[in-house]
Amino acid sequence: MLNFLSEAVNSIPSKFWWVLSGMLTLLLIATVIGRWLAYKKSGDVIDNLNHRINAWWGMVAILVLCFIFGKVATLVLYGLLSFFALREFITLTPTRRADYWALVFCFYVAIPLQYWLIGIEWYGLFVMCLPVYGFLILPAIQALSGDTQAFFERTTKIQWGMMLTIYCLSYAPALLLLQNLEFQGQGLLLLMYLLIVVQLSDVFQYVVGKLFGKHKLAPNVSPSKTVEGLFGGGAIAVAIGTALWWITPFSIGYAALFSLVIVICGFLGGLSLSAVKRSMGAKDWGTMISGHGGIMDRIDSVLFAAPVFFHLVRYTYF
Repeated sequence: MLNFLSEAVNSIPSKFWWVLSGMLTLLLIATVIGRWLAYKKSGDVIDNLNHRINAWWGMVAILVLCFIFGKVATLVLYGLLSFFALREFITLTPTRRADYWALVFCFYVAIPLQYWLIGIEWYGLFVMCLPVYGFLILPAIQALSGDTQAFFERTTKIQWGMMLTIYCLSYAPALLLLQNLEFQGQGLLLLMYLLIVVQLSDVFQYVVGKLFGKHKLAPNVSPSKTVEGLFGGGAIAVAIGTALWWITPFSIGYAALFSLVIVICGFLGGLSLSAVKRSMGAKDWGTMISGHGGIMDRIDSVLFAAPVFFHLVRYTYF
């Protein structure tokens, strides 16, 4: 076991350790500042900020484990994330007893199948399996139950849940498949890049919005999102993504462009899924993450950004 860990650590690109050192330094500073603010003056904004910092510590720990244990561990982790995210989605958008076998298909067939296809690097099938075959199979399974009450609404909920929590999320670990002679075996750095940009965009949009936000973007959908937060926080995230071009195969110009795309897609994902929550009269998707909602509350931006980023990078560089 020790030999395996030693070999795994030695195989990790040096770029990862540089970025990790920077992230840990920033997290330590942010943690100290957050605790100091909480000590001086408590409030919802400060508590929310500290919960986000705590979530980042967890994400950094998971990233380290992914780099050490490789592709299989990463796929298993994201398979579990898909499972819990789909459970939250279905819990918040309730279905009927007749949908039982359709849900069994999603949880116990679609999830393992999608991540297995990525694991064996069958690109042609993993990009079309769920949006074509899965999309057609689900209403057929539901129709066999014989329950036609609200059939369209029930089918739409399950199909959209499958597409978001399984198909779209699976594009994050699918970045491991992208490699060429200059970027051999460094797909995890692309995953790291995506997560850094999309999560920092969320954080800075929230912070800038709270500090300087005056114009609400969609107050009935997401009261915390402001024009100032989107442009100010998004600009900071794009600047950081551009500065991290050296851990990717991108040029500086493409790093700026891809960062901008990630920020825009992440914003649209968060806004769209906030609309789903509001339509169901809920503030959060769940309670799995203490003090900060559920899994879906943390990955909603990734769901829209990951597929777009994957295909942009693949067709541009690989």
